[in-house]
Amino acid sequence: MQNNISTNRLLLNLLTKEDHEFILQLLNSQGWIKFIGDRNVHSKEEAVAYINKILASENLFYWIVRIQGENLPVGIISFIKRSYLDYFDIGFAFLPEYNGYGYAYEAAQKILFIMSGQLNHHPILATTKPGNTKSIKLLNKLGLHFKKELNLESEMIHIYSNAASTS
Repeated sequence: MQNNISTNRLLLNLLTKEDHEFILQLLNSQGWIKFIGDRNVHSKEEAVAYINKILASENLFYWIVRIQGENLPVGIISFIKRSYLDYFDIGFAFLPEYNGYGYAYEAAQKILFIMSGQLNHHPILATTKPGNTKSIKLLNKLGLHFKKELNLESEMIHIYSNAASTS
């Protein structure tokens, strides 16, 4: 998977164990817990174990998003092949103080561009909870459109796609 990706304002690097402090902070942010779910990661050791699980999988990729020139992590873009989906899904999560600056759009758009160019990664899907209006707005801005609703472990999620039709 491609590393060292840049946009006009951002640098995206694949997740490493050294990102444990940021991951601990992000996974315990209010938005993550509300819209993604509590991962019960509350210590450095648990954050490192969480990262190790991601790094050990060929179906999980996280890019840490940093503001250029600051080396300051502000969010993540994920690319995940979930067992209940036929294709990879793109995701994003940012610390609340960095919402509203267009960083998620800029970073996700770059990853979508890179991954859409690879035949084995088309179409690209996204999942979100129906009430996550900010994510839904961003998915639409990125060119992903609602495809279907899925009941997953007694919770409804919405599936979006960047293709006209998916299976």
